[in-house]
Amino acid sequence: MIKVYGMKTCIDCAYIKEQLAGNTAFEVIDIGENVKDLKAFMCLRDVNPAFSEAWEKGYVGIPCFVRPDGSVTLSPEDVGLKSRPQKNACRLDGTGC
Repeated sequence: MIKVYGMKTCIDCAYIKEQLAGNTAFEVIDIGENVKDLKAFMCLRDVNPAFSEAWEKGYVGIPCFVRPDGSVTLSPEDVGLKSRPQKNACRLDGTGC
């Protein structure tokens, strides 16, 4: 099962969640719902090189996908999903989350 870390207030995460309706191959984890889940995400984010661009640019790094083998990607396409077309965003620079 692929874990998807995100937040319901993130428009990119909401776009991904729509694609996952009824898909049991994914587990959606809302890091804004439970501090335990936020801590788990932060531990992952603080050490995993998949977040290098997020570290450099101050992004949160969601949605985040953790494959069954433990590998991490921030690209929906890497797990068979589509990225949201960029119209507006939640980053301070106006691109993504």
